[in-house]
Amino acid sequence: GEDSRSFHISIQAPLSITSVGETHSITAVAGGQLILECPEGAVPPPHIEWRWEGSPLREDARRQVLAEGRFLRIRALGAADGGEYGCRATHALGDKGLRVRVEVHG
Repeated sequence: GEDSRSFHISIQAPLSITSVGETHSITAVAGGQLILECPEGAVPPPHIEWRWEGSPLREDARRQVLAEGRFLRIRALGAADGGEYGCRATHALGDKGLRVRVEVHG
């Protein structure tokens, strides 16, 4: 079979991305906005769960899960937002995941 992974990153600040195995690494500048997209593309739409540093992500005024879980938006990035983010899209045919390590520089 064939497995493809894609993610979309939207940021209002300089950004660099490198791939290290299965974990992508992103460097972002404090004060910007970051949007991560979880791979899915299944019908019916999968159940999507976002995690941060291995625990379920807690949404707040700056961290919001959008479009039934497909996107994670983080506004007003700060150093405390750094770490490993992950998502898992689960559906009847299996699951897909994404891991992104985010570093925020002021």
